[in-house]
Amino acid sequence: MNVPRSTLDQRRASLRSQTGCDTPGAGPTSGLIAYVDGEPAGWVAVEPRTAYPKLRGTRVPWSGRTEDKDGADVWAVTCLIVRKGHRRRGLTYALARATIGHARERGARALEAYPLITEPGKEITWDELNVGARQVFEDAGFVQVSKPTLRRVVMRVDFGGR
Repeated sequence: MNVPRSTLDQRRASLRSQTGCDTPGAGPTSGLIAYVDGEPAGWVAVEPRTAYPKLRGTRVPWSGRTEDKDGADVWAVTCLIVRKGHRRRGLTYALARATIGHARERGARALEAYPLITEPGKEITWDELNVGARQVFEDAGFVQVSKPTLRRVVMRVDFGGR
């Protein structure tokens, strides 16, 4: 099966639409953008967990959580990206912290992340770390609720009564 490839302009337009860019106060969005001196420097995906069907299946075991897998009041952080030239400045930490208020203000009861456990001296490819590192979410106040694999954890912030 041949899948048509998209152009750079098509991908940019799709991302703008998906994220609600250029629409102040946009309701639905797939994440937050970090700006440095007016230039987009990073992005974090954060939206209701129901937007990610694979998170409800066997890919992320369900231990440590009791709510309905299909409940829209639990949100998920699934990707963190910082552009080349802006890395190693703490933007990943700032983006992870920003997800908490964003989800809470939009009615989330809890927020989850699925980061990678990094080990000093162990090589990690760039695309592996696009889910974030455990220490980034620990710093933001997330707490580990399970460890589905040797290298991944499920971390969470519960908002209680919102």
